[in-house]
Amino acid sequence: MARSFAHRLDGLPAPATIEMARRARALRAEGRPVISLALGEPDFPTPPAVVEAAHAAALAGQTKYPPVDGTPALKAAIARKFTRENGLDYAPDEIMASNGGKQVIFNAFMATLNPGDEVVVPAPYWVSYPLIARMFGGVPVVVPCREEEGFKLDPAALAAALTPKSRWLVLNFPNNPTGAVMTAEELEPIAEIVRRYPDLWVLSDEIYEHLVFDGVRSASLAAVAPDLKDRIVTLNGVSKAYAMTGWRVGFAGGPKDLIAAMRGVQGNATSGICTIAQAAAAAALDGPADLVKEMAATYGRRRQMVVDALRRIPGLTCAMPEGAFYAYPGVAGCLGRTTAGGTRLETDHDFALAFLDEAMWPRCPAARSGSLRICVSPAPRAMQI
Repeated sequence: MARSFAHRLDGLPAPATIEMARRARALRAEGRPVISLALGEPDFPTPPAVVEAAHAAALAGQTKYPPVDGTPALKAAIARKFTRENGLDYAPDEIMASNGGKQVIFNAFMATLNPGDEVVVPAPYWVSYPLIARMFGGVPVVVPCREEEGFKLDPAALAAALTPKSRWLVLNFPNNPTGAVMTAEELEPIAEIVRRYPDLWVLSDEIYEHLVFDGVRSASLAAVAPDLKDRIVTLNGVSKAYAMTGWRVGFAGGPKDLIAAMRGVQGNATSGICTIAQAAAAAALDGPADLVKEMAATYGRRRQMVVDALRRIPGLTCAMPEGAFYAYPGVAGCLGRTTAGGTRLETDHDFALAFLDEAMWPRCPAARSGSLRICVSPAPRAMQI
């Protein structure tokens, strides 16, 4: 019996990071030692006080169906966070919690996109932005950000990409995967361009905001341009800063009519998110910032070590990331060459797969003596680690 599926899935690939993580798990199942760097996941445990808050909530019977858009306690903690850390005031009906930041994006795009609407995404980008847009008939429009400019969004390049069909602009700073940060001064010309397009929404994904280095300060577009606040969805979550990836709590502040539409989407998909995870997230947001600062300091030390090592490798370049916990080497100097295993490297995808399949195992003497292979994931222009 022939089976047919929705046309929205035609040609829709799995996110590259998820696919590479799957390959790494398969290699581990074969008994091959692999360090997977495909998914952006802290290697720290969730803070003990946060775990205790979840335990206490479960013992107190907070195990019933929650409101679709978040418990009052969590929404109050989110509001306090936005005011304290971002200078943004959101009322309860302008806030919602979702199953991770990805569901916030899914809700927003499903609530607003019609076939042919354009979603402008600076590149390099987190793989899911254009894929989710495509699911709803959106047309991703990529704006390249240059390594020699620190992967920051160039206002002139953005202005050239926007059209009357542009429905969303996605901003992700600090950026996954480059670590680029846009300061308030750098966001001001971006805001001026957005003002020219009154039908344009902005998704400001700020989930890495606490992971910045060298005194750099990230900024929220809605705070930089208060007049645009009713067109901006400010996305955040507890996954990265608080090492809570598995708790699946993302959240957003935005205009109440859009938040209401997003709540309608979520109510017909997953409904409210796990009550115990919501209690844990509230504790994280209201808790002391010391642990977050300690994690950021550790990432900063690793950053220097990794970038220095990458820059010593012939054929690679690597901009110094200002934020997040990624290093993003460029592999252009390796393309057009052939590996020792006979693989011709024509694209960054070829490089990533060859690195996984042959670079350190078993040819490298260090690997034979017990070193681990590295799994990397293909990205739009270079290699994400």
